This record gives sequence, C-alpha cells and structure tokens, in this order.
Amino acid sequence: MVQRHSLALRAHSSRLGSELCSEDSWFVLMEMESCLFILMLSSLLLSTTADSDVRLADGVSPCAGRVELLHEGQWGTVCGDRWDMDDASVVCKQMFCGDAVAAPQYDHFGPGSENIWMDEVSCVGSESTLKNCQHNGWGKHDCTHAHDAGVICSDVQLVQGTHLCSGRVEIQHGITWYTVCDADFDLQDAQVVCRQLGCGIPAKVLGGSAFGKGGYQMWTEEIRCTGNESNVYSCPKSSTKKQSCSRDDSVGLVCSGYTNGRLADGPDRCSGRVELQYLTEWGTVCDASWDLRAANVLCQQLGCGSAVAVPGQAWFGEGSGPIWADVFECQGKETHLSQCAVSSWNRVACSHEHDAGVICNGSSLSTLNGTVRLSGESGCGGQLEVHYQHTWSRVLLDSWSIRETSVVCRQLGC
Repeated sequence: MVQRHSLALRAHSSRLGSELCSEDSWFVLMEMESCLFILMLSSLLLSTTADSDVRLADGVSPCAGRVELLHEGQWGTVCGDRWDMDDASVVCKQMFCGDAVAAPQYDHFGPGSENIWMDEVSCVGSESTLKNCQHNGWGKHDCTHAHDAGVICSDVQLVQGTHLCSGRVEIQHGITWYTVCDADFDLQDAQVVCRQLGCGIPAKVLGGSAFGKGGYQMWTEEIRCTGNESNVYSCPKSSTKKQSCSRDDSVGLVCSGYTNGRLADGPDRCSGRVELQYLTEWGTVCDASWDLRAANVLCQQLGCGSAVAVPGQAWFGEGSGPIWADVFECQGKETHLSQCAVSSWNRVACSHEHDAGVICNGSSLSTLNGTVRLSGESGCGGQLEVHYQHTWSRVLLDSWSIRETSVVCRQLGC
C-alpha cells in the first residue's frame, strides 16, 4: 500500500510539473518563477516519497508495528538487541508518522519471517533513514524472529499548547495532519488521546479553535471512542453529518501531564517532600501552589489515607530539578492527581526553599503528638522538645518543676 501510494504520488507530481511548465507557459517572468516553484515542489515530493524501504507490519495503525526493511529486493526484520527510542524516532520520521512513543524490543507485534537484516542498531536520532544508522552489517545477527523489534509512533498530536500535553488536536492519515472538528470530539475521545500521548487523563476539552485554527485540512469522520482504546486509530469512526465545520471550529485538549507522585525524604512512604512526575521528568511542588485538598488526593493516590498536614518551606529538605508551580484545583472526590483540573493563573516565582511537603495519616509522623526528645548527645540530657501538630517545639521554663522532669525521664526510659 505504501509503495502504491508513493508511485501514484510520484507520477502525479511529475505529470503536474510537466503539464504546468510546458513551453506555452514560459511567457513572462512571473510565470517562469511559478513554474520553477512547481518543479521544485514536484522534485521535493519525489525525494520525500521515493524512500519506501521501511514499513511497519501487524500493528493496529499504519504508525505502529514490527519494523521491516527492504534490502536487495527482499523484506526482512530488525533484531531488538540494543533497540531504543533513538532508533524508533528515525523510523517514525522516515514513515512520516508523529513522534516515537515506544520502542518494543522483542516480538511485541509477532514474529516476522525469512531475513533478519539488522542487529545491534545504534541510531543517534538525526539520521534520515534507518539504513543510515550503525549496525553489525547486513544479515549479520545472533537473533531469532522472537527478537524482532517494533515501533509505536503517535498518529495524533497536540499543537500550539502551553505544554506537551495541551493544544489543538490533529490526526495523521498518510503523510497529512488533519484538524479535528469540535462537534465530532468528546470526553471519551479525549481520554484515548491523553492516554496515547502519555499525558494522563483529560482536564479540559475546548472548542472554537482555542489553540489556533490549524491547517485547511479538516478530519471528515466523527471519532467514536469508548474511552478504553489504546490509540485513536482503533476507535470506531463514521462519516460526519456536520459538513459546516471549518477551521474556526477546531477542537483543543488539555491533558493532565502529571502521571505519578511520591513523598521523598520522610521517615516513611506516607510523609515527605512532594515530588510529581510530569511526563518523564520528576520535580518538586511550590508550597504556594499546594493545599490540603490536593494533598488529600495525593495521600489517597499513594494508599496513605488522608492528609493531616501540608508543611511548606522545605520542611523535609530541599529537592532538586524543576519546580512545578501549577495549581491543582481538586474538589476532594478525586483518587488521582491527574483527575484534578490544573490552573496556572496563580503561578508565582519559587525556589527549592519553598518545596511543599505532606504528612498523611498513614505516616508515623501523624501519631507523634506528645512525644518528647532531648537534644543532648547521650539522649538522656539536653534541650527538651515536644512534638505537637507535626512540629518539634521547645518548652518554656514557666511552671516547669521536678515533677514534669520526672515524667519526661520516665517517658524517655532514662
């Protein structure tokens, strides 16, 4: 199918160039410049479609499948040893698909047959074709077809958003990206798109070209996802009845990119500095952007019950890396932070000195009220401190006597 498509496009581009640039059209300078542009365009189409020596087989979409290469007139597979995202990105680029989202190494799309052409592939990611990447040599391998490499490219993208998980929805078909009409896109469709892009779950679906009008090519089918599909290509589709849709009606989507959370540097897993994973990167949270409702959701997400305190100012020490300043507008019923709407209206400048913390009621810190400690080296002498409301505080001398001292010594086993 790819070969037929390429041959047809090549023939069409060549015919277009020859017809429009006949001798009769070379009368004035403007016409000469127009013909020159058309010839250059047809040449570009030839160069970008002639390369059909790679294909993706047995996937659920044209942009996913087992990697197969055409070499010496025969198709063969690629061994998954050392296969990674740099290699996959070259294949996706060569296939005119979106960004690489996964690089399954071994038999994810079933075994191929006959030749195994490449092994130990090592692309840097900037190559124009897979054949330009380093490998052991054609046909030299120690693999079986149980090791065949695969690629999953994204046939959907979000463009012109404020971050990687927001923007105008565009779907790829062939080598063309199409804008989706807001009337043909709902929350179930959004769930699939966010999941496919590794962006959690949808926070907002926006119509009226909220992220720009996009191109002139409009997607002409209504997408009817159930919400459980792994990619948009697997969703049922039907011809849309809303023929009046235009670029002014393109749909936008905001996904929650926070896919994971943890509490760091506390005495147990249910207390510590808040660290959230945005796509693949971990960062801390600014205490000015964090409240008890968001902390409650995180505690539930971690299986730690509910939040009892949200100490700020790096109470559990300063973290490193990026500082997320998004405000989580949780309502209290959510079980995962990705279900909370995210706002950036209240963003403030922040440093790691203001890293937010959380103490859940599943932590040992939540039961320390009334416990005491002494700051001396021996453990049985020193400045007295009492734990109350999640903070260690010193005790004033007022009304302090030997009786209170006896209680403290007995409590400490001293």
